Amino acid sequence: MSKTNVARTVGRVILGAFLVFTGVAHLTFARAEFRAQVPPWVPLDIDVVVVVSGVVEVALGVALLVARRHRRLVGIATALFFVAVFPGNIAQWLEHRDAFGLDTDTARFVRLFFQPVLIALALWSTWIPRRGCRPAREEPGAAS
Repeated sequence: MSKTNVARTVGRVILGAFLVFTGVAHLTFARAEFRAQVPPWVPLDIDVVVVVSGVVEVALGVALLVARRHRRLVGIATALFFVAVFPGNIAQWLEHRDAFGLDTDTARFVRLFFQPVLIALALWSTWIPRRGCRPAREEPGAAS
């Protein structure tokens, strides 16, 4: 296995474990903190949003850890999830809502820059080049 593939696997496992942990946190010990992150303009009950997003995080995390055949699809779904929750992060900053130790506008603003990193990690760590996409090899004896 190449160093790049090892790095992708490590990134995928870390991201998957992180999602499982945060999903469980949504459903248990950090529920109040996650409720504080749901923007008031979301048309659903806040607790429903927290529970559903927690279940989705656990499912995506487990899929990142165990899915082999559909790894690329799981990566895309995970990236889309991170895109979908990003407005909540922006709202937390704009509305000056504290959660998870983010108790200053600067801390909440800096956090916004981590969401694109998570999106990129979800895509990069699950990228598997398709067969047949390798560069053509020169035939032996061909002139260069």
